[in-house]
Amino acid sequence: MNKKGFIFDLDGVIVDTAKYHFLAWKKLANSLDIDFTEEENEQLKGVSRIRSLEKILSWGNKTISEDKFTELMAKKNDDYLSHISNMDDNEILPDVPRVLDFLIEHRQPISLGSASKNARTILERVHLKEHFDTIVDGNDVSKAKPDPEVFLIAAKLLEIEPAQCIVFEDSVAGVEAANVANMISIGIGSEDVLGHATYVFKDFTEISNEFLESLIEN
Repeated sequence: MNKKGFIFDLDGVIVDTAKYHFLAWKKLANSLDIDFTEEENEQLKGVSRIRSLEKILSWGNKTISEDKFTELMAKKNDDYLSHISNMDDNEILPDVPRVLDFLIEHRQPISLGSASKNARTILERVHLKEHFDTIVDGNDVSKAKPDPEVFLIAAKLLEIEPAQCIVFEDSVAGVEAANVANMISIGIGSEDVLGHATYVFKDFTEISNEFLESLIEN
């Protein structure tokens, strides 16, 4: 049987933690008298915490000290952690377990490739950690998407060539990173936003077992 490397982003792909990021960033932005909308939150998907705060400050034309910057990042993360501390497997997005189980049954290597530094905590909360052969998260990389570092590390750990890897992503930056890495990119979300992915599906309910099998065989 062919072996491919299947790499999954976390936020917006496995679980919907985007709503918690939005609430935490909005609270922080509003504390600085900066307006923050869901549209702006979309631009932070797949982006590191440091870069996200830099973007918010630029939108509000704000300049702060390095110490204040560090303090705000910690506050945002504490606020986010307070939200995810109550997560359970009800937070898993539709049909994700089916897809993971199918790949496991077909002995396909599976990795997480996420910018989140809380990825392991979240996977434990939703009881999916054991589904992954390896986990690469924000603690393991120095370059944020669209740099392909996170996916290249995942491929190396899975011992699969990048060209034989398939990445599931919900962000523009993540899809771009997968494309740069010469991997098949599968966008989870809107075709209008993720049109440069190799394939785009609204969610995993649109991804059939037959399609997964074709990815393995081709």
